[in-house]
Amino acid sequence: MMGHVNMVHGLTGMILLVLWLAALGATIFALIHAVRQRPDAFTAVDKLTKQIWLAILGVAVVLLLLSPAGLGLLSFAAIIATGIYLADVRPKVDEIQRGPRW
Repeated sequence: MMGHVNMVHGLTGMILLVLWLAALGATIFALIHAVRQRPDAFTAVDKLTKQIWLAILGVAVVLLLLSPAGLGLLSFAAIIATGIYLADVRPKVDEIQRGPRW
């Protein structure tokens, strides 16, 4: 019986580790993307400024690093911020810098 419990905890721990690594990777990707963009592209699409997004994503990376594989409440806040950037801000910033499609 005890072996099954340890196996479940081990599997749960591995799943949490994979999720944490994915969240950390996505957040680092978002931060690098934000660093590489022109500052005026953010305001041109009515989003927060580049500096604010850099601060948000930088804090998100720190929060994830402070809770490795724990995925606590602060980690979820970091994941949500990253998701907003990747799903809402990034596509619009990329589109405005690419120009109109003909």
